[in-house]
Amino acid sequence: MSQHEITLTVNGRRHAARVAARLTLVDFLRDELRLTGTHAGCEHGVCGACSVLLDGRPVRSCLIFAVQAEGAAITTVEGLAPEPGALGVLQDSFCEAHGLQCGFCTPGMLIAAEALLRRTLSPSEEEIREAIGGNLCRCTGYKQIVEAIRIAAERLGGANLAPGTDHG
Repeated sequence: MSQHEITLTVNGRRHAARVAARLTLVDFLRDELRLTGTHAGCEHGVCGACSVLLDGRPVRSCLIFAVQAEGAAITTVEGLAPEPGALGVLQDSFCEAHGLQCGFCTPGMLIAAEALLRRTLSPSEEEIREAIGGNLCRCTGYKQIVEAIRIAAERLGGANLAPGTDHG
């Protein structure tokens, strides 16, 4: 099997590796970099559990070969935390609103929500549902996930206001 040299940046750290041409990005992240927060679900691009940000855009890492990510900046769910062992606003909101149960879909949901909140800090419920629409969850019924994203948006929007400013 042919091997290829790749260099990519994952969660702000540069990685160089020699990989098989057919190695998927999800397998590279999990097996080579030991970033197991990205889940391998259906392996057909349907469930969204393997979602990562590739140059800021949410993608299904089971549908991309690692060699296709050459030179890219990848953000996994581990990269959403402000520091190891800490929770970001979005992650904390998921905990608070019970937006996770079994946790299998959670990394993909967080990535979809992160992509949305990078585009807008005031998404409507319809925009939130659209953003997570490609991610399957069998436990929560989505209500708590939508609420968690709304809470995070509110908090992140508030973080950009001057102290004492009314949230309007």
